[in-house]
Amino acid sequence: MKEIQNINHLYDEVREIIASARQNAVRSVDFSRVQMYWQIGRRIQEEEQNGKERADYGAYLLKNLAKKLEPEYGSGFSYRQLNFCRQFYRMYPIANALRSQFNWTQYRLLIAISDDYKREYYELETMNNCWTARELERQINSQLYERLLLSNDKESVLAVARKERIPQTPQEIIKDPMVLEFLGLERKASYYEKELEQSLITHLQTFLLELGNGFTFVARQKRILIEDDEFFVDLVFYNRLLRCFVVIELKTEKLTHQDLGQLQMYVNYYDRVEKTSDENPTIGILLCTSKNDTVVKMSLPEDNTSILATCQPIPAVLAVARTIEG
Repeated sequence: MKEIQNINHLYDEVREIIASARQNAVRSVDFSRVQMYWQIGRRIQEEEQNGKERADYGAYLLKNLAKKLEPEYGSGFSYRQLNFCRQFYRMYPIANALRSQFNWTQYRLLIAISDDYKREYYELETMNNCWTARELERQINSQLYERLLLSNDKESVLAVARKERIPQTPQEIIKDPMVLEFLGLERKASYYEKELEQSLITHLQTFLLELGNGFTFVARQKRILIEDDEFFVDLVFYNRLLRCFVVIELKTEKLTHQDLGQLQMYVNYYDRVEKTSDENPTIGILLCTSKNDTVVKMSLPEDNTSILATCQPIPAVLAVARTIEG
């Protein structure tokens, strides 16, 4: 019996070694491709500068080079791709500054961003959070950078991404409004509980990314007993950067002051019962389909830093809410 366990353990370790080696090989191939395109871009740029007396020389050069390369090496060397190579070199002229963790698809997404600060932010966040090309594309399309700028200045956003400072407030971590398109549920009048629950579980990692940086899942439908009264918190997370609990309530209708009062009670409970002395105050997030910003301001203290209300399209909130209720 012990021999079988030893073999099984050895088998698992060898599988991990093989998987790791294959992954490293893929990364090596991906980065070799990145370096190849960079070198091609450098040579195109140098040749273009040699013929700079002709205004159209760049286009002429790319067109004729593609005519020769594409039949021999395929569509990876088309006019459009060669133009990307030139643009790539212009934006990243220092070879040693290229990140070996990135593949060509990720760099293609980055060089399409004309704003230098915005590009740097997505580059840093991709590296810090190990985003795949698909995750990077989704964050760009959901305008993550622009959403963070709504509640922060550009320097603060970049300083956090560069890890030059630790976030001090929930607004620097939590994205408002959050985008929940990742659930991928088709719009229909009713949802099966299993389908919804599986969808949320399957997309939990993406949901954490959508919330912001540093989130860890704690509980779903967390039961709270206050004397003889029983309550259930929809979602509970912990943020390791802010060092505090984050409780989330989902509302499928327009936000009311009663909703804010309920969330405030949950926040108070976690502050007084669950939180330790060395942790920071709990944050509450109310995810709703619509809100009256004036009602929110009048319902909360002027110096409020613990309660945030964010709006979502009705299908997104319904999907998550029904999943939680299921």
